[in-house]
Amino acid sequence: MGSPFTSELARRAMVLRAKDLPADVTELARQCVLDWFGVTLAGSREDAATIVADELSADAGSGRATVLGRSLVLTPRDAALANGTASHALDYDDVNQAMLGHPTVPILPALLALAEERGASGSEVLTAFVAGYEAECAVARALGGEHYQRGFHATATAGTFGSAVACSRLLALDPDRAEMAIGIAATQAAGLKSMFGTMCKPLHAGLASTAGLLAARLADRGFTAARESIETIQGFGETHSSSFDADRGLAEPKGGWYLRSHLFKYHAACYETHSSIEALRRIRASAELTPEEVETVTIHADAAQMRMCAIEHPSTGLETKFSLRHTAALVLSGFDTASIGVFGDAQARDPALVAMRNRVTVVADRPSGGPTPVEVRTRDGRLLHGAHDVAVPETDLPAQSRRLRGKFEALAVPLAGRRATRIAELVEALEGLDNVRPLMEAARG
Repeated sequence: MGSPFTSELARRAMVLRAKDLPADVTELARQCVLDWFGVTLAGSREDAATIVADELSADAGSGRATVLGRSLVLTPRDAALANGTASHALDYDDVNQAMLGHPTVPILPALLALAEERGASGSEVLTAFVAGYEAECAVARALGGEHYQRGFHATATAGTFGSAVACSRLLALDPDRAEMAIGIAATQAAGLKSMFGTMCKPLHAGLASTAGLLAARLADRGFTAARESIETIQGFGETHSSSFDADRGLAEPKGGWYLRSHLFKYHAACYETHSSIEALRRIRASAELTPEEVETVTIHADAAQMRMCAIEHPSTGLETKFSLRHTAALVLSGFDTASIGVFGDAQARDPALVAMRNRVTVVADRPSGGPTPVEVRTRDGRLLHGAHDVAVPETDLPAQSRRLRGKFEALAVPLAGRRATRIAELVEALEGLDNVRPLMEAARG
């Protein structure tokens, strides 16, 4: 069976203390929190989030946990489901290549709901968040890329472990009970990539978050699970990946922390469309292209992109987020892909955009990883090439903070108005908050 993966995962997370976190890791965690509030507030008005919140509102009587953007409080588990769905509804939330998924949205909805119920401090939240983040990336790394290529959505699967570990850390479970929480998470973790482009994709984040919280709370009460639940025979690793490697998962990540390879999104579409978006943006600007000048476009994709974001003829706004052809058409037609409004049902069917989309060809002809090369042939015979690597973590954290503040305000102000400033100020001071309840209350509708 190899290394004792599950118990070591639990041990590392439960011994983590705030004083162990380097200043840049703490700052990155705080940036994740701010970004999460922005995408969740904006996402709370998406149809998927509204349907889930409406379904859960019937049980709101005994609630104590905030649902962002709504005058609604629910039980912590229900709030985790509602906020988790909302936070992934726009597909505008952060990513980590080690996880092959979205690391924050499975963790923070449950963690903040639990922290609000318990009156936990901001420092406790940040420490627990980092513990969950590092754990879910370690699980994903142990599973390897075959897990994702097989059709599992890592945000849903590895994310369930991240939520369970973060909540276990906030509950101060001992390593033995934290291992039980991981086992309870293992038997719940699920999510299919075939759901991309539908409301089920954001639901994955909500389900992962609430399942992780349930796992931690049950373990806290003495509920049991199989030991070594990830690496054991017929455990999560064996059943979910032919490439599971415990030693790979336990190896130190590049830079010492997975958070140091964190990536934020500045386009409201699947992350694997971002490289071609950026390359085409630069071509369009430097050549001063008009839509009428574009004759054909070729996007050179890899196998992973073909199984993730290659919807050829999207018919809904959600599907356009997973279409290399459509995102290319948006860029070359002059639309701002940072704006959530351009990914709507009307745009999916817009005749001019469809005509541009039909000039775009996606070919699967390159190895996995790296930037996505693009070529634009113009009607006057020019052939313009471009490639831009978006998988490079920002090292200038103050600059990244300023850019994220702009993104947050663009997303949060239309819904929260002046309260958006209050939310940002409280997140900036998160380490020093004795209680996170004022932050959560500021985000209510």
